[in-house]
Amino acid sequence: MHSVSNSGSVGAIKLSSGNNNNNRKSKVKLSHRSKSMGPPPATTSSQPKVVTGDHGYILEDVPHLTDYIPHLPTYPNPLQDNPAYAVVKQYFVDMDDTVAQKIVVHANSPRGTHFRRAGPRQKVYFKSDDVHACIVTCGGLCPGLNTVIREIVASLHDMYGVTRIEGIEGGYRGFYSRNTIQLTPKKVNGIHKRGGTIIGTSRGGYDNNKIVSSIQDRGINQVYIIGGDGTQKGASAIYEEVRRRGLQVAVVGIPKTIDNDIPVIDKSFGFDTAVEEAQRAINAAHVEAESNENCIGLVKLMGRNSGFIAMYATLASRDVDCCLIPESPFYLEGPGGLFEYIEKRIKENGHMVIVVAEGAGQDLVAESLRTNDNKDASGNKLLNDVGLWLSQKIKDHFKNHPEMEFNLKYIDPTYMIRAVPSNASDNVYSTLLAQSAVHGAMAGHTGFIVGPVHGRECYLPFYRITEKQNKVVITDRMWARMLSSTNQPSFLSTKDIIESIMDEAPPTQLLDDQGAENGSVAKETTVC
Repeated sequence: MHSVSNSGSVGAIKLSSGNNNNNRKSKVKLSHRSKSMGPPPATTSSQPKVVTGDHGYILEDVPHLTDYIPHLPTYPNPLQDNPAYAVVKQYFVDMDDTVAQKIVVHANSPRGTHFRRAGPRQKVYFKSDDVHACIVTCGGLCPGLNTVIREIVASLHDMYGVTRIEGIEGGYRGFYSRNTIQLTPKKVNGIHKRGGTIIGTSRGGYDNNKIVSSIQDRGINQVYIIGGDGTQKGASAIYEEVRRRGLQVAVVGIPKTIDNDIPVIDKSFGFDTAVEEAQRAINAAHVEAESNENCIGLVKLMGRNSGFIAMYATLASRDVDCCLIPESPFYLEGPGGLFEYIEKRIKENGHMVIVVAEGAGQDLVAESLRTNDNKDASGNKLLNDVGLWLSQKIKDHFKNHPEMEFNLKYIDPTYMIRAVPSNASDNVYSTLLAQSAVHGAMAGHTGFIVGPVHGRECYLPFYRITEKQNKVVITDRMWARMLSSTNQPSFLSTKDIIESIMDEAPPTQLLDDQGAENGSVAKETTVC
């Protein structure tokens, strides 16, 4: 366990070594970036909670209600009386359990960055009868939304005895312009078998002051926000305003993105289902291409800025001849271009399957169509339809080759994939996310998102997932595996590869200090 002095400055924290069988303790202290918090109202913008320890240990901790509301009472966790947990050897997660961000290390590696392990704590900061929780879903649809809603309700009710749970209808604007939906175990029973979200969703409508005022006026003290990186930026601002007003409200984010572009965590819920459903579209395109002479089956998949769905669906299918993603630029004309490769594959096999992510080749499309940089209600850049554009470009190219009979079949399964219910893997994953979120809120943590890091559920501060997006590293082994599967050209020059290594590959945990001493930054590629 750890203790923090409540004097004018934050004192030393004692953090156990992680072995409960001995009493050895190691001293760690808060980074200078953390500042002491007085009674409410707190500072307008909280500082990161960073704990450092021996051998390069760093804990990027998440906020707690007691950071700005001191001397809150605690209560025994109701789980200790839950018959379902009677067989569990250890009910509660140790307060000092953390999970390492990097697990591939060398003998002399520093211990590196860690995150607080998720799970139930021995003491909670809310009485079950006092909890008034709400759930909101924002942004586009994604398989698993209903599962997360169902499991948050079930966890609050069945594990902690909470009875007041509401769904905020229609996204962020529902806080101040729509009625709420009462959520009970009976109401949410079976919704995991349906696609979409029973409480509705929308883009835009974010008004921080109105949202927090609605939370305060309604007496809500736990807020569960399900959405992508833009939604979580809003959730972070909600937390900051809640903290500024000194409210005992836990703000929890559950990251949602079908594109799998949330950094740090292993993957986002709905991704496995999306890859599985993408297989159906690829299979249909392959059947069409194989059944017609000199036919190309072209499939457009999701992937605004990250090409994970396209890459994994291609790897899983083994029927794809070319995969185009936002991270890897390509060109059409000339030696080594896409048209040359298409002609080669058609002559060799008589058919071809191309998978293109929606964000791929946007510079080429914009240049060709001379479009403006318009944005949607969430502030995302509106993408041109690369699938239709590429279809027409391929058709135009083959018009100049009348000696070769040519067919093209275009399939866009985007909204079909978004709307399906989650598969078994995503249902289990969504359950773990929801339960971990509830455990964290009941334990008094706030201003965090929940997600797995190397298979262990963790609590991460908002800034870790809103500062950048997760993208395919095209100098990585997984992309090389994909290229090996399709036998397509990389479309990259040596200069492109060098720039990609410098821009995309993260610095190594092992050589960070050495690089700093030498005035240079060492880079590594992700090992998959």
